Amino acid sequence: MQSPTLPGFLHSFVKVNGVEISVHTAGEGKPLLMLHGYPQTHATWGKVAPEFAKNFQCVIPDLRGYGQSATPATDEGHLVYAKREMAKDMVALMTSLGHDSFNVIGHDRGARVSYRMALDHPHRIERLAIIEVVPTADMWERFNAEMALKAYHWTFLAQPFPLPERMIASNPVDYLEWTLKSWTKGGNLDAFSTTALESYREQFRDPDHVHALCEDYRAGATIDRALDEQDRMAGNKIQAPLFFLWAENGFPARTGNPLGLWQSWADNVEGQAIDCGHFAQEESPQAVIDCLLPFLKAE
Repeated sequence: MQSPTLPGFLHSFVKVNGVEISVHTAGEGKPLLMLHGYPQTHATWGKVAPEFAKNFQCVIPDLRGYGQSATPATDEGHLVYAKREMAKDMVALMTSLGHDSFNVIGHDRGARVSYRMALDHPHRIERLAIIEVVPTADMWERFNAEMALKAYHWTFLAQPFPLPERMIASNPVDYLEWTLKSWTKGGNLDAFSTTALESYREQFRDPDHVHALCEDYRAGATIDRALDEQDRMAGNKIQAPLFFLWAENGFPARTGNPLGLWQSWADNVEGQAIDCGHFAQEESPQAVIDCLLPFLKAE
């Protein structure tokens, strides 16, 4: 069916890795997987997807636990929402669509799924674009007072069930909108389309999705961090060429040398900072296109 959130895209549901994934597809050329972050859905790509679809077969899913994708039952070790498991979803999704290898753009949590996929399934990823994150283990190690205040959600959402779920449930839409505003450069909702905002609000109105989002961060504080540390100790590196795009007013900028961090995880790294807040593809869509399209089209 036609997508109501991404005009010109087809919307379908595909069951992979035991989970039903909502996915939007359009375009021609090499396959490009585009992964959203928190607190968003596939709709975050609405301003840039049409341009990328002129050059690529774009595949834009909701991650497990997000948007219209399923919210599988959780476990004590938070393995169900580990980025390794989410990466398996995405690899299986691309296989089901007939794509043996592909390019990836990931923002925020989707970027964490993306680089985990590049580490765990190196033969599948041709080129990797990361927006607004540094690796999970590095992020945790660089928490100071300033970072803790700005990225408070890392510790809040990772608290044991049901504390954050109950607190968000008191006014989920207000919590969502406060979060969105506080991470933009302008401190408002102007960058977000009406369609995208409603997609995000719908997600937060559903307690099962809120729980899944918290589990995503619980995994980030435990299994995701541990897997990063294991790869770093083993000297494992991302094989695909990597482009890192970060915001001058975002989270990675507060780590000191975010590009340098990625250069320790991959041998072929380039990057650029742009003038926006955390939500680059919605705050500065043309800059995202200008930076990433040439990189992804390169042979």
